[in-house]
Amino acid sequence: MKKIFLLVLLLLIVPLKINAYSLGEAAILMEEDTKRVLVSKNMNKKMLIASTTKIMTGILAIESGKLNKTVTVTDKVLESYGSAIYLSIKEKMKLKDMVYGLMMQSGNDAALMIADYLGGEEKFVEKMNEKAKEIGMKNTVFKNPHGLDEKTKNYSTAYDMALLMRYALSNSTFRKITGCKKHTVKTDEKTYVWTNKNKLLYTYKYTTGGKTGYTDMAKRTLVTSASKDGMNLIVVTLNDSNDFKNHKELYEYGFNNYSMVKVFDKDKMNIENKNIYALDDYYYPITDDEKELINVEYNIKDKNDYKNDEEVGKAIIKLGGKVIHEEKLYASIKEKKESKKSWFSKFLDMLF
Repeated sequence: MKKIFLLVLLLLIVPLKINAYSLGEAAILMEEDTKRVLVSKNMNKKMLIASTTKIMTGILAIESGKLNKTVTVTDKVLESYGSAIYLSIKEKMKLKDMVYGLMMQSGNDAALMIADYLGGEEKFVEKMNEKAKEIGMKNTVFKNPHGLDEKTKNYSTAYDMALLMRYALSNSTFRKITGCKKHTVKTDEKTYVWTNKNKLLYTYKYTTGGKTGYTDMAKRTLVTSASKDGMNLIVVTLNDSNDFKNHKELYEYGFNNYSMVKVFDKDKMNIENKNIYALDDYYYPITDDEKELINVEYNIKDKNDYKNDEEVGKAIIKLGGKVIHEEKLYASIKEKKESKKSWFSKFLDMLF
């Protein structure tokens, strides 16, 4: 019986691998806020990522602080091929609108001009790799800002691309652009009307954004996001011919089987010392069966004279035997001070 229980526990905690879905060569379903992996298939396999590369290009452009600057198109644009927004040499367009064209239409010309404007392609690619390290994308190498792979190749993993999308979604401007269905741009030469190539924005109502990709070598790549009932999910598939269908099915699996549960309540800590507090509650995506497996342990320094707001330990939240979060704990001696002051005031009142 004990062995059966341990087997069930293991199945509940280890990310589920759904073989019933044709998930292509690599895939992941990740909960955005906690990074919990709900479904995975070859999620750490290094693969070509095609135009999903542009998520990195887009977020770096947004973070440059130059979105409202006007970019004059140079002859660098002539190096572009494949999908494009069809920029003309000497045409003037705001950097922000180029990012819309980059994300919605997958413009390779927009990618080249963004990189050229923000320090040149070589330096921009260096920034891409620096940001990848900063985010924790340990198995990613960028060689260009667009994802074309005939001359240079960008490699990443489903897991790393989920981390990238998670990071990008923390930016409100990126969220607005990636979730945009239609955008109109007027330059000094022409008017553009773009619709988003991410079909899920039109066919799955919980979709909040994403980026498509395709090359002959990488095949179909797709990164998307969706939100429902307070839970934010990210799906990445690499080399998946049924990507839109599979993304929707993975979202449905996540939303139907998991919910965001408060697994740590800062106002209901089970400790004797009432002068210890935490700053935040903690929510985690779990199934109904996993609720009974949540356990909170407290590791508190054994001291007699805490200083006010001193860090004194941590609450360790576990799912089964696996640590899923640690919340810092602090001392509050305000109550003691107020008590002493109140007693002293009463004593003075008695004397005078």
